[in-house]
Amino acid sequence: MESIVYVVDDDHAVRQSLVRLLASEGYPAVDFPSAESFFADPLVSAPSVPSCLILDLNMPVVDGFDVAGVLKDRGRDLPIIFLTGYGTIPLTVRAMKAGAREFLTKPVEPERLLSAVAEALNVAEKEFAQQQELFALRQRHLSLTPREQEVFELAISGLLNKQIAAELGVSEITVKVHRRRVMEKMQARSLADLVHAAGTLQIAKSRSR
Repeated sequence: MESIVYVVDDDHAVRQSLVRLLASEGYPAVDFPSAESFFADPLVSAPSVPSCLILDLNMPVVDGFDVAGVLKDRGRDLPIIFLTGYGTIPLTVRAMKAGAREFLTKPVEPERLLSAVAEALNVAEKEFAQQQELFALRQRHLSLTPREQEVFELAISGLLNKQIAAELGVSEITVKVHRRRVMEKMQARSLADLVHAAGTLQIAKSRSR
């Protein structure tokens, strides 16, 4: 799976050094001189591949903690590797609370940085795959008609076709048709699959009164 390593650091020499190091190991890297330019990149707001971020902690105007905060507010769970010219225990603790995967002090050892990147991308790839699966599941659920959604919710509540028919005021044959379409559209092979999909989508079981 393709991936991207973002590098955000206001020091041009540091950025270029990191990009060259990453390229030597086959990691595609995109660098930015500031938080503003980083957030202006469309791939950051609408990711299409797994990615991680190497982030300078001590930047002017918008520092690394600010960047981490904005990402969190935007719902971007991007693995972050913080870099700093000096490290202290309080800074390390704060970085970990901000969601850092790693906290490294400049000049960083190449092997340690590459190891941190490999671990961060491994996490990113797993999370990206889960997000893609969730998106596909949501699209399948959106393809259901309003009536099919009602049948879906009543079916995962454990109701039989006859009971669903009584709840909706339709024939049992009609319920069977809708239920078959629900199974097909949701790509479910069993009721257990439907219940699992509902749990993933956080759809509550319902029963008309």
